[in-house]
Amino acid sequence: MDAGHTLERRLTRSLSRAIMDFQMLADGDRVMVCVSGGKDSYTMLHLLRDLQRRAPIRFELKVVNIDQGHPGYPADRLRNYMRAENYDFTMIEEDTYSIVTDKIPEGKTFCSLCSRLRRGILYRVAKEFGCTKIALGHHRDDILQTLLLNLFFAGQLGAMPPKLIAQDGNVVIRPLAYCAEEDVAAFAREKEFPILPCDLCGSQDNLQRKIVGTMLNDLEEKHPGIKGVMLAATQNVRASQLLDKDLWRSLGLEAAREVEAEAGLVSPGRLVRLST
Repeated sequence: MDAGHTLERRLTRSLSRAIMDFQMLADGDRVMVCVSGGKDSYTMLHLLRDLQRRAPIRFELKVVNIDQGHPGYPADRLRNYMRAENYDFTMIEEDTYSIVTDKIPEGKTFCSLCSRLRRGILYRVAKEFGCTKIALGHHRDDILQTLLLNLFFAGQLGAMPPKLIAQDGNVVIRPLAYCAEEDVAAFAREKEFPILPCDLCGSQDNLQRKIVGTMLNDLEEKHPGIKGVMLAATQNVRASQLLDKDLWRSLGLEAAREVEAEAGLVSPGRLVRLST
């Protein structure tokens, strides 16, 4: 079996497992697949269409991209690819670039405002198209980076939910939740997806997310498998071992009970290798 086929099988297996674990898809769904032009969303779209052909349920894919008005945005490159691949594709033109550059002082990061504006557009468009789910291309490393960003800079324990019901009723899913970024990157290179650059937020090298991402990669290089262990930790929460008073009250706890060794806690300095 060639390496490319093995890679696609691994990604497909991870995507399918996430979809089943969190019941992301149901028969009759119309899924709005949000494609930014980056490696992650291209990979998600490719894998979802392959799953669509084999799945025991029927669901539709509606592919959407937002042209946010970035100077020199190569929209035709994406349009040509979608046309050649025969996707049901719509490009939404919304000039959020002018809003972001006007509101955010020079030297500050644009991501927060840019993502809020983009999310609002996607939620609105999903309802206009009658979509029941919104699929985003965040992968395992995005989830781990968000976990550390919240821990280090927001003072809270939280990551990206694989499935989210928004306040307006839209259902957001992240089918790549179990997929490793290095696999996604290798697959995108193999398929030669026409990657579109992000000249707004992607050009800001001092982003906290990039710093955290570099730290995670350094840890993975020194301790192979540590990202898999971290992802496993998000699926193995010991609520009574945390210090959230509201959580303790909701669980009806007065004191944490002693945890037996076989419960799976890891002693300091010991790394347990877990597969993802």
